[in-house]
Parts: sequence; structure tokens; C-alpha cells
Amino acid sequence: MYRRIKNRVYEIVDAVREDDTTSAIFNGFIIAVIVLSIFVIMLESVHSASLRFSYFFIVFDLISIVIFTIEYILRIWSSTSNPAYAKPVTGRLRYALTPLAVIDLLAFLPYYVPFFIPIDLRFIRIFRLVRIFRLLKLARYSSAFHLLGKVVKREKDILAVIIFVITILIIVSSTLMFYIENQAQPEAFSSIPITMWWAVETLTTVGYGDVYPVTYAGKFLGALISFLGIGLFALPAGVLAAGFISELKAEEEKAAGNGSPEHDLELLERLVHLKEAGYVTDEEFQLEKARIIVRK
Repeated sequence: MYRRIKNRVYEIVDAVREDDTTSAIFNGFIIAVIVLSIFVIMLESVHSASLRFSYFFIVFDLISIVIFTIEYILRIWSSTSNPAYAKPVTGRLRYALTPLAVIDLLAFLPYYVPFFIPIDLRFIRIFRLVRIFRLLKLARYSSAFHLLGKVVKREKDILAVIIFVITILIIVSSTLMFYIENQAQPEAFSSIPITMWWAVETLTTVGYGDVYPVTYAGKFLGALISFLGIGLFALPAGVLAAGFISELKAEEEKAAGNGSPEHDLELLERLVHLKEAGYVTDEEFQLEKARIIVRK
């Protein structure tokens, strides 16, 4: 009975089955709480709203903290239903260290910290700002976020090279501009680190106009860096776009092969393994088996 309840909780909180109405309602409820809590955080920064609705903000914050805490406990408790985290202690610890679990923890942990660690009240405000991590919890409930994660992981080597090249270009252009403009503008280009602000806003083609070269050599270098920035900062977007297309094609090919006998046999083997391990009951086993056979 205990294992069956735990497995059911795991199915609900982790949306194991797409046709699970209870899981869909639970996920929709959590998403609504996340969105409302982010909205409240933004309203708290408005002085008039903060004074007028301060009681409502405090009550809602307490309710959301309780909800996120219960959700986190349920996720940690039921995580052992996943074969990858089957061990009671080490499995739960490994699950707690996963990126999404860490984000879940950061969504409510800042509220409890002041109760256990005596710190300056001004420092508590910094912890309150960390509540914005609730926004990242939406990544758990969106397939688009999961797709983005796959693309970034797949193209991480290329993106790392692009970031490295951009960093080198910022350093080189800042150094050259410093030696060219320092004598003409000692305040605007007082050092290489200060000059990096000009390099960043030029390479990103933002150009605030607060810092700009006045010498002919500086203007030539600035124009050259602007052209390089247009092409170089467009590269990550192109890499991600290509990655998205490749990942979508892979998903389509995978979906097209889902009806093959080999895929159905693989599903049946997984189902048998879950039944033998005690993760599904006989009734659930027969129900899922019937779905696979009917789909043929």
C-alpha cells in the first residue's frame, strides 16, 4: 500500500503519463501559483501597492511558501519510484542535487534561512530577492524549456567556442582602444577594464553613446569592431536555431517510429521490468499492456 501510494504521487508530481488528469491538474495549479507569486514580487516593488496591499502580499507569500515546501517534500519522498533514484538515501540525495530539484529548493529556502541563521536584517532583503528563482520552476512544466535544454546541451561545445572568441575579442579590442584613446580621453578610457564597457556595448551594437572614440584611429577601430559584433553575436542565435531544427526532426523521427513492433516490444519489456521491481501493480500492468497492444 505504501509503495503504491508513493508510486502514484511520483506519477502525479512528475507527469509520468500524458493522459493523467490528476497530474495535469496538479501541474496547472503549481504553474498558477508560480505565475501569481512572480506577479506579487513585481507588485511589491511598487511603493504605493506595497503599502496598500502589504497584508495580502504577506499572506499570499506564506501560502505559496507552504505549497512549494509540500511540493518539494513530495518530490523528494517519491523520487525513489524512479529506477534511477531507487536507493532510499543516496537516491534521494542524487535527486536533490539535480538542477530542477535545486531550483525547487531555491524557490522557498530563502524564506526559512533567517529563522536558522542570525543575520543582518538588511541582508535578508537579498535572500528575498532570490524568490525570483520561482520563475525558473516553470522550466519543469514546459516541453519548450526541455527542448531548449537539449539543444544547449547538444551544442555546448560550439557555444563555448563562440563565447571564448567573443571574450578574446572584447579583451583585444579594449586593449587597443585604451592605448589609442587614453591620451585624448583619460577619463572615459582610464584603464583597460573601464574600456571593456565600450567594447561590450559596441560589439553588441547597443551603443549607448556615453563612451565613444574621438580620434581617427579610434573611430576606425570602433567601426571595425561594430561590424565584427554584428556577425559574431549573431552566431549563437544561428547555432541554437539549427539545433532546434535538428532536435525537432529527431523528435518527429522518434514519434514516427513509436508504432513499430520493435518500439512496442521495448515498451513491453520496460513494463515487465517495472512490474518485477514492484513499481506497478498487476492492475496497472494489465492496463498499460492492453494500451500497447491496442495501439498496434
